[in-house]
Formats: sequence, structure tokens, C-alpha cells
Amino acid sequence: MSSKWSGAAALLALVAALLVPDAQAFQGPAPFLRPRAALRMTQRPTSAWRMQDFPKPKQVDNTENYRIAEALSSKFPAAKGKAPSKTVAIIGGGLAGLSAAKYLADAGHRPIVLEARDVLGGKVSAWQDKDGDWIETGLHIFFGAYPNMMSLFKELDIEDRLQWKVHKMIFAMQEFPGEFTTYDFIPGIPAPFNFGLAILLNQKMLSLPEKIQCLPALLPMLINGQEFIEEQDEKSVLEFMRQYNMPERINTEVFISMAKALDFIDPDKLSMAVVLTAMNRFLNEDDGLQMAFLDGNQPDRLCKPMVDHITSRGGEVRTKSPVKKIATNPDGSVKHLEMRDGSVVQADEYVSAMPVDVLKRMEPKEWQKMPFFRQMDELEGIPVINLHLWFDRKLQGVDHLCFSRSPLLSVYADMSITCKEYYDPDKSMLELVFAPCSPLAGGNTNWMTKVRLFLSRPDCCSSICPLSGCHLLNLVQTDDEIIDATMKELERLFPFEIAADGSKAKLRK
Repeated sequence: MSSKWSGAAALLALVAALLVPDAQAFQGPAPFLRPRAALRMTQRPTSAWRMQDFPKPKQVDNTENYRIAEALSSKFPAAKGKAPSKTVAIIGGGLAGLSAAKYLADAGHRPIVLEARDVLGGKVSAWQDKDGDWIETGLHIFFGAYPNMMSLFKELDIEDRLQWKVHKMIFAMQEFPGEFTTYDFIPGIPAPFNFGLAILLNQKMLSLPEKIQCLPALLPMLINGQEFIEEQDEKSVLEFMRQYNMPERINTEVFISMAKALDFIDPDKLSMAVVLTAMNRFLNEDDGLQMAFLDGNQPDRLCKPMVDHITSRGGEVRTKSPVKKIATNPDGSVKHLEMRDGSVVQADEYVSAMPVDVLKRMEPKEWQKMPFFRQMDELEGIPVINLHLWFDRKLQGVDHLCFSRSPLLSVYADMSITCKEYYDPDKSMLELVFAPCSPLAGGNTNWMTKVRLFLSRPDCCSSICPLSGCHLLNLVQTDDEIIDATMKELERLFPFEIAADGSKAKLRK
């Protein structure tokens, strides 16, 4: 489908969604047009605790973006043997570093991954506590519109580790505690019509006049695509809204949830280009918004297959290997890496897969006047807190990711329902993203200063203070104020089961 036709189709779908106030205006079979738009958690449905997975969406690997990702991946094995093999040192063992190593190994090179911590995965790392429960760095789901990740899962032959959920988005309703509303994507309807119909079928979040008010702001994106999106990069979400006279309620109903889910930040701090880029991708892919959970802990279920792939092709993955200094030659090129244990790592090429805050700390003096590296100056990492709460009973929940639309919480999921390894028929474990958690991200309270920090391992990699931007330290974060604030928000989401004073469901851990 050409971009011009895609834009026209998206425009038609959106106009239809905005101008038809009720699904009953269409003539069609009632079951097809009337999925439940709101879920009220006042009774305990027998299906609420049952895990239900769905087949891999049919169109995930039938998009232009996926074909591009697949074509790029195929170039690496095809290049093997056509050039001299090189040793490549990669600083950072997160998904970026492991992926770089995977593809370099495919091309016949020898990657050496240097991870400072004793766990791999970076922002998807996890470790076990003293009870054997997995503690994840963040709550992660995989969208159908992640072509590079979908291609990687396929290449590693681990697609069966993705637990696909029903194609819908679920939002907590602020004005009706305990009630949720959904955007339902009807099977068999192609993009962008499925997106437009999902908007049409939901009558709980935005009224018809409010939807119509949004149309002038979205038309340029639908017609001009990425060119228009990039022009909005210097505008915040709120500035963009007010420029196009969008209703203020769309901020509380939609954009706060989107901003927190995309970047853990409030809309007045987030570039509108981020939101429009996501919307543009999701509008044009049939299964782009369908979500999958990993079926277990990330170290075993995702990182280990990557490590096995790398090492089976001659590469190395080293943990507990913090880099102390990037040593350079007089011309600024990398001479070698000085390790914290006093050793030196020398390679033909060097790759940084570190978070930007860490890279800025390690930047050699010779690079500090180079225009290329000065582009990092305006980049800042956004702090975020991930919480795991174990309860003494089963909470009423859904087998999906939920957007809380809470002032303090971004998204959450009951992992005892959504994930096979964490499944528990009797007790719930909620994983929640606490954001924004600092004024930098738009919050009124600097929650990071209320976190007590304890080294989880005495032999950990770094003595750099994590509050100043270091991502290299494994931490146990405990603070009664943060838990108390979270419980107050959960009381609104689960009013019949959770009380902030602990009189209902009780925290086990």
C-alpha cells in the first residue's frame, strides 16, 4: 500500500469513527459490532483468573517494516567470509549490545560483550530474590509493531515464548473506580479501519464533539506522514494540543497514559513527535497494537538464547566486566579499553551500547569538542521506578496490560495471570510502573530522593551514585512512602479488594 493511499485510508477511517456516534448506526450482526466497551469489577467472573493466550497475529510478519527488518538481518549471514573477520568490543550487555553481538557473529566477526553487572539484559534484566521470585527491571510487553524484535525472536527460534493477548487496549476509568474501558480491535478488519472502528466503538473516554475537535490536529499527520511528524519535535504534547485547539480532556483521557507508557514522562515534557510517530505506526499496521508478554523471566527466556547464539559462533559475553576508561589515540580514535580490574581489552572496532548518561560520564576528553558527540548534550535519562507487589489473595484482574491513567502509575499487569512462569491461581503479583518519579519527568515530587538504596551484591560493579545517572548498580529499592502512595492509587483501581490502610487484600511482599 502506498503512503498516499495509506494516508487517505487512515483519514477515511478516522472520519468514519468521529462522525458516527454509536455503533448501532451501522447495519451488521450485533455480536460483531458490540464488544463490551466497559468492564466493571464488582463481581468476580470465573474467567478473570484464567490465562488465555492467542495465536501469533497473522499480519505481524507481513508488513513493510518487518520485511525491511528481515532484509537487513539477512545481510549479515550473507556477508560472512567476504571480508576479514574482526574482533569487536561492545560495552553494554543489554538488548542493544547483545543484538549487535548476535548480528556481528552472524557476519563472521568475533564480538566481545562487556557487561558491568552480573546480569544481562540492561533495561530488561531481572534477578531472583532470596525467596526465588524474579525481580524485573521493568514491566515489558512486545507490540506487533516491533519489527526488529519480531524478526529477532524468529531468527532465534523462540517465537513460541511470546504470549499474545487479545487485540485490545484496556484503560482504568478515573471517574468510575473499579471500572475499565477498552479499545477493541475487530479481527479481520485491516488497518487503519480497525483503529478507526476501535475509536468508534468506545463511547466512554471521549464524546463525539471531542473526537471531532481532534480531527484538525490529526489530518496533517495522516496526509503528510513522517515529514509533518518530525516538524513537531520541538513542541510538547500540551503545546501541540493547544495549537490545534484540541479539548483539554484528551490530555487526561488519552495523552497522559500514552506519554507515561512511551517515555515515563508527563505530556508537558514529552515531544509530540514521539506520540505521533507511535500513532502513525499503529495506524498503518493491522496487528501493530496487539501485545505479547514473555512467558517467563528475561534472563532465561530471552537473553540466554542470544548468548548461546553468540558464543556458538565464536563470540564472548562477559559479565562483571566494568569498563573504567575509554583510552584514545591523539587523533581521538579508540586505542583500547581499560577495565576496572586493571586489565586491557583491545579490539579492531569498538561499540557503545551503554545508556546515554553512562556514556556521557565515560566520554574521553578528545571527544568533548567534536560536534558529533556534542549531540548528546541535550539527552537525559528519565528515572522510573518498577514495583512488584505480592498479595495474600487473588485480585480481580484481566489477562492483559492495563493503562492506569493514574497520577502516579503508568501501566500495570497482574503477572500471576499474564505470564506462565509467574502463574498463581490463588495469589496475585502486580507489576507496576511508577511514573513520573522526578520533577525532570514532570512530577511534583522527587520520589527518587525517597528511595533507600542497598547494594544487592557486595561484588557489584560500581561505586558511582545511581541517583546521578549511573545505570550500572543492582539495587533493592524499599520505601514506605512509595508503597503507601501506590496503595492509595490501587485502592481506586481495586476499590472492592484493596484499601490503603491494609484492611482488605494484604501485601505479602
